Amino acid sequence: MAADAIDFQIKGEDIQFVEIELDPGESIVSEAGAIMYKSPSVEMEAVFGDGGQGNRGFFGALAGAGKRLLTGESLFMTVFSHKGHGKAKVAFAAPFPGTIIPVHLPDVGGKLICQKDAFLAAAKGVSIGIEFQKRLMVGMFGGEGFIMQKLEGDGWCFIHAGGTLVKMNLKHGEELHVDAGCVVAYTQDMGFDLERAGSVKSMIFGGEGVFFARLTGPGQVWVQSQPFSRLVGRILANIPKASSDSGSN
Repeated sequence: MAADAIDFQIKGEDIQFVEIELDPGESIVSEAGAIMYKSPSVEMEAVFGDGGQGNRGFFGALAGAGKRLLTGESLFMTVFSHKGHGKAKVAFAAPFPGTIIPVHLPDVGGKLICQKDAFLAAAKGVSIGIEFQKRLMVGMFGGEGFIMQKLEGDGWCFIHAGGTLVKMNLKHGEELHVDAGCVVAYTQDMGFDLERAGSVKSMIFGGEGVFFARLTGPGQVWVQSQPFSRLVGRILANIPKASSDSGSN
C-alpha cells in the first residue's frame, strides 16, 4: 500500500507543531491525543492497530495492535481523512519542548528505527511496528533502547525529539557512544549494541548508568539532549516530600 503524498509545515520554536495539508481523499495517522486543530472536512476515525495495515483484514490489525501493546502504546491510533473538496489542514503538536523531525522514508531506505515514544504522525500507508534488539545483552540491559518502533513505507513520517536535536552521519566502522535514552532514531543499516560505561567504579558511582548504546556506521542517527524519561525524573526528584508528621497535633 503506497503512502499518501502530503504537504506540511513545521511551526514554532520551543514547542513545535506540524501543519499538514491534505488533498481530497488523503489521510494522516497519528498517536491518540496529538491533534491540535483541523479543517471541518477532515474526519477522525479511531482504528485498531497501527493504522497502516491496508487490506490485511482483522488478523493484520490484531497483529499491529499486539505490537503497539508491547511498546506500551494505545491499541488504537487515529486516522484523519479529508472527505471534502479543495485543500484541508490538520495539525499535530509536540508533547513537550523539543524538535519535530520530518523524515521521508524512501530517503533512508524505507525504514526508520526510533524510540517508542518518539512517533507523532505519518502519512496513511506507513506501517508503525516494533523493533527488538536481537542481541541478548541489549535485551537484558538496554532499558529504553531495547524495544523500539520501526516506521516502514514510502511516505513522510514525523517524530519528536526532546531538548536540542543533533543529527550525525557515521561513516563505515565509525562508532558513537550515546546514553540509550538520548537515541531518538537511526537508519536500518546502523549497528546497535551496548558498551560498558568505564570501570566498575564508574558504573556503580558515576550516575550515568551501567551501559552506553554503541552505534556503528554507516548510517544516520538523531540524538536528543533531553529525553522525556530524564525530564520526568528531574521533576519527580524535586517535588517536595510531605512530612511524615504533617497534620499531626
